[in-house]
Amino acid sequence: MLPTFRTSLDEIRQKLTHIGENLVTANTLILKALQNCDEKTFNDARNSIKNITAKADEIDNAIIKVLALYTPEARDLRQVVAYFKISNELSRACSNTRSFIRGFTDVCKDLDVKEINEYASLMQTSTVKAITTTVKMINVDDMDELQEMYEEVLIEENKVDDLYEMIERKLVEQAEGSSTFEKYHRMLRALRKSEKIASRAISVANLLVYIKIGGNIHN
Repeated sequence: MLPTFRTSLDEIRQKLTHIGENLVTANTLILKALQNCDEKTFNDARNSIKNITAKADEIDNAIIKVLALYTPEARDLRQVVAYFKISNELSRACSNTRSFIRGFTDVCKDLDVKEINEYASLMQTSTVKAITTTVKMINVDDMDELQEMYEEVLIEENKVDDLYEMIERKLVEQAEGSSTFEKYHRMLRALRKSEKIASRAISVANLLVYIKIGGNIHN
């Protein structure tokens, strides 16, 4: 492929990395905000992923331009297709992050969530680890290193799933016979969004491995 094709892909990769880093920042701030339901820190987290849809659209347009100009084949085509899907996954992860912030701040100070917060903080810690490692993978070319990092993301994503199930059981127990069932339900929905962020991370990690080895894309 022409050097300009590689330059275009490098620019797309840089833009994907930038969105990913903003996502990491937002979720790191959420982890901090969870400690005492700090509304200001939640707002800082929200502001760190402003205008992500516009940035993702810019990436998608750049990808369409690359396809039109260079008609890539084989591995080059795999990379372009994967970048298109990664852009979508990162955009959706940012949307999940905003939903989590909105949902959690609605109920955070209205319930006795000290015990639940212990689980929620652990869950968010694993989410942050998963997306941080995934974003680093975007700029890794060595296949062995990429595979090791993928395994790290998978471990953290599994932890998030397990913790969510524990939180779900705990919330159901607290909600039984409670007049505040709706608030517990809303909190559970918010935490579900946090779980989805980790799921987006493993989807992106899958796509990054796919670029190197091909095969089928698994979401």
